[in-house]
Amino acid sequence: MGNVILIGFMGSGKTTVGLKLSYRLRRTVLDTDREIEKEEKRTISEIFAADGEPYFRDRETACLKKLTGSANNQIISVGGGLPLREENRRLLHELGQVFYLRAKGETIYERVKNDTTRPLLQGGDPLAKIRTLLEERDPFYMAAADVVITVDDKSFEQILNEIEEHVK
Repeated sequence: MGNVILIGFMGSGKTTVGLKLSYRLRRTVLDTDREIEKEEKRTISEIFAADGEPYFRDRETACLKKLTGSANNQIISVGGGLPLREENRRLLHELGQVFYLRAKGETIYERVKNDTTRPLLQGGDPLAKIRTLLEERDPFYMAAADVVITVDDKSFEQILNEIEEHVK
């Protein structure tokens, strides 16, 4: 069995679904953002502030390349912006079965409105920013996905059941 990869916008539930799914499928879970933070010995916010988004996006690609050679039978949760690069989408497909946890802007906003660790949401009107980013990113997520799971108004149990039905 290959890897199960979770993609989607920030706040779509990738981390939580990944953890719960790892217990259910008895597989280890890996989060690309946490892996990058471990390697860099600093937070994503610190990386963005010191080196900018392009540097961070390069680190994501490097992380995926490393995983394609080593990850097997794992649950892999990736950062919200990772699927935007064509190379990353190709690497995701090589790595395993890709599940897009798709959520509406309002759902995302309710989940992340009090989270100050999200660099892309600082300042301005966060809900408008979320809607704009979602609209821009959705085609990339769709292109990367093998399976799309709409998460709005669903319990984690429902989401997990849906993913499990599709796991090869």
